[in-house]
Amino acid sequence: MELSPTLQEEFDIVIRRNPGEAEFHQAVREVLESLDPVIKKRPEYVEYGIIPRICEPNRQIIFKVNWQDDKGRVHTNRGFRVQFNSALGPYKGGLRFHPSVYLGIIKFLGFEQIFKNALTGMPIGGGKGGADFDPKGKSDNEIMRFCQAFMTELSGHIGHDIDVPAGDIGVGGREIGYMFGQYKRMTGRYESGVLTGKGLTWGGSRARTEATGYGTVFFADEMLKLSGESFDGKKLVISGSGNVAIYALEKAQQLGASVVAMSDSGGYIVDENGIDLEQMQDLKEVRRGRISEYADVNSQARYVEGGQIWDVPCDVALPCATQNELNIGGARALINNGCTLVAEGANMPSTPDAIRAFQKAGVRFAPGKAANAGGVATSALEMQQNASRDSWSFEHTEERLQEIMVGIHERCAETAEEYGRPGDYVTGANVGGFLRVADAMMAMGVI
Repeated sequence: MELSPTLQEEFDIVIRRNPGEAEFHQAVREVLESLDPVIKKRPEYVEYGIIPRICEPNRQIIFKVNWQDDKGRVHTNRGFRVQFNSALGPYKGGLRFHPSVYLGIIKFLGFEQIFKNALTGMPIGGGKGGADFDPKGKSDNEIMRFCQAFMTELSGHIGHDIDVPAGDIGVGGREIGYMFGQYKRMTGRYESGVLTGKGLTWGGSRARTEATGYGTVFFADEMLKLSGESFDGKKLVISGSGNVAIYALEKAQQLGASVVAMSDSGGYIVDENGIDLEQMQDLKEVRRGRISEYADVNSQARYVEGGQIWDVPCDVALPCATQNELNIGGARALINNGCTLVAEGANMPSTPDAIRAFQKAGVRFAPGKAANAGGVATSALEMQQNASRDSWSFEHTEERLQEIMVGIHERCAETAEEYGRPGDYVTGANVGGFLRVADAMMAMGVI
């Protein structure tokens, strides 16, 4: 889609200021492609420079992380925290530990987080962080030493009213625990609201582990309801096999769906009888094994090394692994096999040409900034509980999560309708999130 001259000029500035950061460019362009009707209706956003201000992070922090492995060898990694926009509240967003991490990845994730957090209706701004550290193959002690070194460098930039990190790829409860312990040791304070995703016995929220996967399914369920459908009897394909994918599997099964394929970086499994939730949880969350091992103990399942999981026929696809995993080839395979709905559980997992293909073919498509907002929404609920020294039941927290996801769906659908693109959840999410942040920025003046 071509940008209007005004928006093209703004995008050219982003490219010039951030050379080589392809993922960040992609994320910005996707939002700008939705904003032409907004700036025509509200020209004051251009006059007050809202677009360049929202595309430029408030602060970019890059630091060195030195740590020792179990053999005493010293390693050096690079850590990041991009504090993007705090118009609605303290910066909020996860930490990603993965060898692919560089500044452009963190900036794309932080930019997406601005609008995702705004859509929740919660008082949280957008930020993201991480390191080019690979937890795979590391011992618990090595991961502890890395997390402590990482937090030593990060600790001066965060706080419950400043910036509240959480987990992401490569950062789960174990890593959050090590980082929280180091923050507590360094500050001498039990500041439970400084990190979310904590353990239940020391300030964590019930349903936080499940929240992103559950939220994606809740959002997709609302999309189905618009056409009188439900998950009951639907066949699903879910990419990935981490936290998001596993709990999307759980909630989809609870709603009557059958998940027939899941994946990891090595390949994917197909189980036409429906993937066994307990076996998958044991394999990935307890033993931290490879997905190929599922087929080793399930004669009805088959493992496909490499390839693309999108070749497996399904009614609904939930990409829940990583950015740009679903390309035009995968989109065409899903369309040709009769898939009617795609909801992103990961951050920007579909390439722009894949999204256009879905929209052209009439496949209902929900972007991650709307469909996977359940994780950060429940992190905000964890912050509420920490602030009031309270702890909610799983049922109450899940109920609040579902209410938030229903609200996000309504906001996206109504905004798309208002701006002349009914049924376009990409427009609904981008414009809905942008309006909330832009109005707050306008109210606070030029700061």
